[in-house]
Amino acid sequence: MKFTLSWLKEHLDTEAELGAVIETLTNIGLEVEGVEDRAAKLKGFTIAKVLSAAPHPQADKLQVLSVDTGSGDPLQVVCGAPNARAGLVGVFGAPGAVVPSNGMELRVAAIRGVESNGMMCSLRELELGESHDGIVELPEDAPVGVAYADYAALSDPVIDVAITPNRQDCMGVRGIARDLAATGLGTLRPLGEVYKMTVKPVAGDEPGPDVRTDDPQGCPAFYAQAVSGVSNGASPEWIRSKLEAIGQRAISMLVDITNFVSIDLGRPLHVYDRAKLSGALVARRAQDGEQVVALNGKTYTLDASMTVIADDVQVHDIAGIMGGEHSGVSDGTTDVLIECAYFESERIALTGQKLGLTSDARSRFERGVDPAFLEDGLAIATHLVLEHCGGTPSAVTRAGEPPAGVRTFRCDPALTAKLAGFEVAPDRQRAILTGLGFGLDGSWTVRVPSWRRDVDGPADIVEEIVRIEGLDAVPSTPLPRAEGVARPTTTPEQKIERILRRTAAARGLNEAVTWSFLPVAEAEAFGGARWVLANPISEEMKAMRPSLLPGLIAAGRRNRDRGAQSLRLFEVGRRYLAEAERPTLGLLLAGDRAARSWRQGKAQGFDAFDAKAEALALLAAAGAPVDRLQVMEAVGGWWHPGRSGSLRLGPKTIVAEFGELHPALLKRFDLDGPAVAAELYLDALPAKRDGGRMRPAYAPPALQAVTRDFAFVAPADLAADSLLRAVKGADKAVIVDAELFDVFVGGGLAEGEKSLALSVTLQPGEKSFTDAELQAVAAKVVAAAEKVGARLRA
Repeated sequence: MKFTLSWLKEHLDTEAELGAVIETLTNIGLEVEGVEDRAAKLKGFTIAKVLSAAPHPQADKLQVLSVDTGSGDPLQVVCGAPNARAGLVGVFGAPGAVVPSNGMELRVAAIRGVESNGMMCSLRELELGESHDGIVELPEDAPVGVAYADYAALSDPVIDVAITPNRQDCMGVRGIARDLAATGLGTLRPLGEVYKMTVKPVAGDEPGPDVRTDDPQGCPAFYAQAVSGVSNGASPEWIRSKLEAIGQRAISMLVDITNFVSIDLGRPLHVYDRAKLSGALVARRAQDGEQVVALNGKTYTLDASMTVIADDVQVHDIAGIMGGEHSGVSDGTTDVLIECAYFESERIALTGQKLGLTSDARSRFERGVDPAFLEDGLAIATHLVLEHCGGTPSAVTRAGEPPAGVRTFRCDPALTAKLAGFEVAPDRQRAILTGLGFGLDGSWTVRVPSWRRDVDGPADIVEEIVRIEGLDAVPSTPLPRAEGVARPTTTPEQKIERILRRTAAARGLNEAVTWSFLPVAEAEAFGGARWVLANPISEEMKAMRPSLLPGLIAAGRRNRDRGAQSLRLFEVGRRYLAEAERPTLGLLLAGDRAARSWRQGKAQGFDAFDAKAEALALLAAAGAPVDRLQVMEAVGGWWHPGRSGSLRLGPKTIVAEFGELHPALLKRFDLDGPAVAAELYLDALPAKRDGGRMRPAYAPPALQAVTRDFAFVAPADLAADSLLRAVKGADKAVIVDAELFDVFVGGGLAEGEKSLALSVTLQPGEKSFTDAELQAVAAKVVAAAEKVGARLRA
């Protein structure tokens, strides 16, 4: 929300300087995002007069000007503007000045062999408008040599305030002025004084326009008034300068009036050319497939969930968002219809999201405009049209009823001390609430003003008092501390997440924090969008993520686009499945695992076993029984078949999935592959019993372990994990570990077979193994392998 300081002071009677206004706005919760000093941007730009204009000797479209800058001898300037001519008074940028539109510092330079000392400027180059057809033309009596910022009254600072969604009343300059007046910074001027009129409906002799609402849910109230015989020209300086100061383009008097009232009072309006309408103007539901060409020149296809304004022939307005191109006013418009309607906020928000269409009107309607300001808003707009465009008004047509019902409730002034922790005198509380527009009787029954839909209880009243009185007045009170030693407050789940973060970082992974929201299409690629938001920030953030991998892939793509050669990312967060939120750790490895070097040659990439190693290491750190995990096929369709797997406790409990991501998925996400990933499902880990801080005493075995190697020929489709588990179970009293150290195919092996070499560790107990005992264990190992289809290799 932007406005100038002088614009604010039209509503707020105050002598406060800019610094006091900015500080007060921030203190009351209206955060100032920035202050634009237009005069500073135009330093070095002065008014100058062109004394002569001659063709450039080396360029047909350039002229060589002699310019009087008011500071001595005329300067020679090369200019390509078609309107440059002798006698023109414009804006000159001297060498050393910085052009606001592109940041270029002006210097003395040769242009096609002719020296140029600065430049004559257009409005676009000065960021004061969109015109770039020629240089600025000022009145002949404009004082040469005077700073243009001073001449054009551009020293008025522009304040940019961030308005939170609950403060719809501050989407107009008057609402902000009301808040400041409540702090005591000034006095809120009466609305009639600001507009120099008595704010009441403008009477007319002609019948009111034929309008109605057939969609009372989307458009409860539709007020309108016609004005005949208007003259639509350029806006006067006072309204044009306000709009251009905040970045709005001045279009025409009729359009500028609606834009001005929207920003000044937070009351969006729309004006139609009556000559382009056929029959009654109706607020109704759109029909599926109906189309409208909006004022931005784009065609939008509508559906039955949207409210539109239409006549007997076609749709003319996407209600509350943007008008249609066909019925828009032009320079030749003589008869107009001014619309002042109330649209339901949620309907406007959903329509805007579906169409991907934003506008100033939408930003106000979706927050909720004042339902009691239709009458006065229409009266002010009609008054301005009559004052600046002339014409004859009709009567006012009022179709439907705006939401009514005054909200009242009792409020105890002692509640401020109870909830906020500091005392505010009842008289001061009453003054604050009255200044904000609340009604308050002797029994402290509060009547909420129509423009404050965010206030619905005593706690909100306390918030208003504290906000205006100043959050810095709230004392810092420490929480009471219980006697004795404080007990840990972290849950076991939080402890595991902390351990995993430290472990992942220690293993060289970089933590990422990505959005929990995704486009629906990306969620579908990972099992489907189970949680879809009814009112998302945008269509790109509509579905809650069913996996952490889409966010990590997007982060990986951004890093690869910026030249990162090796990606090692992890994130701890939540997946959102149909039944609940699930704590999860996701990791992504892409690019080079090892850079190219003279020792190993070309760079080496990551493979599925790297992802598996990371998953096992992290599960071990979390306390999972990794020695009992089974390796089985992956479940998700986003994994590469044959190059992925899952780690399970039993056949049904999946604690992790890992492997190479499917090439089609990587192509869809525009990430150069291959890439490997893993997801650890922390909610599937077995709960650890709290056995206290005592560790068991370290008791190393008395005798040295014995290692024996075995090579087995097995079917090619036999999982190595199945063989390892079988071997470990051959003699649990003696065999303490078994590891795969070689896989071999080809050579003397038959087709469809492979060789798996295992290292088996045997731990003796009270005495060393005899040869006979080792032979017996070896026989058990071979027998166990044969049960899963493997035979000892000859």
